[in-house]
Amino acid sequence: MPNIITPKELPQWVPGRVLSSSDGLGWKGVAHRSYRYAGLDVPIPPLDHFMVVRYSAGSTPMDRCFDARWSRADCRPGDASLLSMSEPSHWHWTRQIDVSHVYLSNGLMSRVAGEMMERPVSGVRLHDVLCTRDPTLLAITDAITGEAVQPELGGALYAESLATQLAVHLLRKYAEVSFRAPIAGSRLSPAQMRRVLDLIEARMHEALSLEDLAEAAGLGVCTFHRRFRATQGRAPHAFVIDQRVKRAQQLLVAGDQAVKEVAASCGFSDQAHMTRVLRARLGVTPAQLRGSRRRQP
Repeated sequence: MPNIITPKELPQWVPGRVLSSSDGLGWKGVAHRSYRYAGLDVPIPPLDHFMVVRYSAGSTPMDRCFDARWSRADCRPGDASLLSMSEPSHWHWTRQIDVSHVYLSNGLMSRVAGEMMERPVSGVRLHDVLCTRDPTLLAITDAITGEAVQPELGGALYAESLATQLAVHLLRKYAEVSFRAPIAGSRLSPAQMRRVLDLIEARMHEALSLEDLAEAAGLGVCTFHRRFRATQGRAPHAFVIDQRVKRAQQLLVAGDQAVKEVAASCGFSDQAHMTRVLRARLGVTPAQLRGSRRRQP
């Protein structure tokens, strides 16, 4: 038996007819597959994702061994089972059932857990839940399944936002979280700040969102905004503008590019926008900065 498998490898261990799948839809951190299964007795290697099983058709007695302990339940439409990642299990049922699987990555669960609890997370583990009837859990998993069955505009963004909601719900009701030693204070670490600066430098010519900056730091948006302000004494948006102004000042004084090219390379919407910002921040216009080089001895 292999050490760990992916959701795509699961049919090798639990053979069934695939009814729907999110394969090829470009989702990140979340995946979906639904199956029709005959009665089976199957040991399953540990998965590299967390799994929610939503029973959608057919009823059966279900036996499962998890964490060296067997449990039994009658599973029917509207019920759900949870399986933690990195845990082997053994399942036995006797009747045909249709089920939907939603898989959440460890990266997603750990990121959401860290954001919720504002502490660095070392691990997340779901409780041993063979059968639960939870309307919120079912509503989210059904919405994810619906998007896989009939994808629409913005489908990946929609599925990933639903996955975040599902992660929050699981963490609230069905999980235990272990933590790494906390980072001292509430500031960005030097490594996090370096990654943010590298992103700003590399993408100065583009529009940078708060989400982009937070992702570079490996934090959620709210935590990132708070820690960035504590580190730099200003909001991320103001800091990015300061970096654009600094770059524009250097390029204009050097005089190697046309003014409109400087505006574009520094991420201003146009030359007039750069002029307004420079006048407000530095009290000078681009032309005055360009002329300052000619006045130097």
